[in-house]
Amino acid sequence: MTTPAPAPVPAPSAPAEKWNVLSIVGFVLSIIGFNIVAIVLGFIGLSQVKKTGERGRGLAIAAIIIGFASIVLGIILFIVFASVIASNPNISTY
Repeated sequence: MTTPAPAPVPAPSAPAEKWNVLSIVGFVLSIIGFNIVAIVLGFIGLSQVKKTGERGRGLAIAAIIIGFASIVLGIILFIVFASVIASNPNISTY
């Protein structure tokens, strides 16, 4: 008879890499709508990620892109609404 093989011992896992908190906060704020703060935190988080090697580079870049895109979209919508209102002076509000 053969003896059963011993159960494999799981390899010790490496410690989890740290996430950059400012990148996460900047990303969340860009989604909520605090765009200027999100852009600033995104740039600071991106700088910290480069220096420390933490995770969160993608979140920092996303915060920057979403923040700038939201600001540009807001400016475009403001111009469109202002031009529609300016081109129709006979619109009355009740």
